[in-house]
Amino acid sequence: MLVVLLDVFLTVLYARVGTGILSPKLARVTWRLFRLLPAGRYRPMVLSLCGPAVLVLLVLTWSVLLAFGAGLIIHPELGTGVRASSGETPTDLVTAVYIGGSSLSIVGASDFGPRTAAMKVVFLFNSVVGTSVISLTLTYLMQIYAALRERNAIGLRMHAMSAETGDAAEVLARLFPDGELSGGYDNLSEVAGEMVETKESHHFYQILFYFRFHEPYYSVSRTTLLALDTVSLIKSALSDDKAGWVKKSAAVQQLWSVSLMLVSTLDNTFLDQTPEEGTDPIDDKAEPWRARYFAATQRLHQAGLPLVADEETGAELYVKLRRRWDPLIAALAPAMAYSMDEIDPARSRSQEAAYQTSIQERLRSA
Repeated sequence: MLVVLLDVFLTVLYARVGTGILSPKLARVTWRLFRLLPAGRYRPMVLSLCGPAVLVLLVLTWSVLLAFGAGLIIHPELGTGVRASSGETPTDLVTAVYIGGSSLSIVGASDFGPRTAAMKVVFLFNSVVGTSVISLTLTYLMQIYAALRERNAIGLRMHAMSAETGDAAEVLARLFPDGELSGGYDNLSEVAGEMVETKESHHFYQILFYFRFHEPYYSVSRTTLLALDTVSLIKSALSDDKAGWVKKSAAVQQLWSVSLMLVSTLDNTFLDQTPEEGTDPIDDKAEPWRARYFAATQRLHQAGLPLVADEETGAELYVKLRRRWDPLIAALAPAMAYSMDEIDPARSRSQEAAYQTSIQERLRSA
């Protein structure tokens, strides 16, 4: 009973990611079991059931262990301190667990009652514990789904801002249409504020991580990638003369810092092996990132945004910034059974466009 009460305290009241005795292990094991299920083409739908299943199993685990713990306390007292209201009192463990579970709801709910002062205190204590845990659990469930709604809302918002492409260049083109930087700054500030709420939601409710939806744009990986890629393009592609104030703004810094903190926290908490921030174990990633940068600048130029004069310097800065966060997202996405093509479709399109361009150049030279 003390183990369960401590787990409830750490999970619901203390509410910090990485804490808890039973709940983190239960969630991790449940997720692994769901990933092992042979669901075939129904796998995304099956994985989407993991989050609710974790909550159900957690409530059942707390309830069963509390009832069993109360039963172990009551079992030695059967027939003496605890007796049946009529007839002979059974002394088996199952009866003790039944009485313990009943005493966790309302005193006297079963046909057995306490006969000594010590057992009356135990029954009263069980009743207080049961009522408190039920109230805390209901509050916790409501808060989980409120936080989930907020996380999905910012994911859908970022997806819609990118014209449903998952491309940060599209986000920038629509934030600042025709080069009007001041008009989209308020929207950028709102996105930064919503990202703060998403980060804190995952910090308070670690089980939120295991809610996985079929649509990739609801994932934390896609949302943080769009946010970090947007900031990277702002810092590397926009000119200092006309967009310097945007680069130095609090909204851009907040969006960058909070998004990086979110993906780093999730990697460090939920992954067995996490890459270090700012490292890139694959040397040939720089060229695809450069291709991504030049494809993005073409779109930004079409949107009328002021761009840096030296594209090579901008590409080097973009690669440097991307090295800080791309390995973290590349590790987080497969942990939730997403491919990087689902999380970062813009990079795949950039690589394909670069490949097609090289083929055409070779054909012209031949």
